[in-house]
Amino acid sequence: MFLDTKTFANIVQKTPLIAIDLIVKNELGQVLLGKRVNKPAQNSWFVPGGRVFKDETLDDAFTRIVYDELGVKLTRDAAIFHGLYEHFYDNNVFNDDFSTHYIVLAHAIQLNEMPESDKQHSSYKWFTIDKLLDDKNVYTYTKDYFRQ
Repeated sequence: MFLDTKTFANIVQKTPLIAIDLIVKNELGQVLLGKRVNKPAQNSWFVPGGRVFKDETLDDAFTRIVYDELGVKLTRDAAIFHGLYEHFYDNNVFNDDFSTHYIVLAHAIQLNEMPESDKQHSSYKWFTIDKLLDDKNVYTYTKDYFRQ
């Protein structure tokens, strides 16, 4: 369900959002990260992902998000559930006037091709886990998926 900007801003200001993050690895064990275009986490390297829409099943949301972010068709049963996370940001997609709170369902998948960039990312890049943990431009919530 697509919402008008005013309604969505009101929701972001007053409620947590449910999202699915994708921990994408290739056959070499490298992790795919995208350079974020929008707030929150703008200009940071972050795993692909997106929010779940009202009245959308998690299975449908997963398939839509994978296709929108990576350009491939996958179902949720092809993924491994990685865990439940919370992300708190001081800003939001519209401005810096209020925070954003995500409840994130992280899922791991394998993908060997480099996807084309999309509306959320200016580019994609493969990182080793050591490299992403050391890179100051990789957002801390992405690093959390790989910390012991």
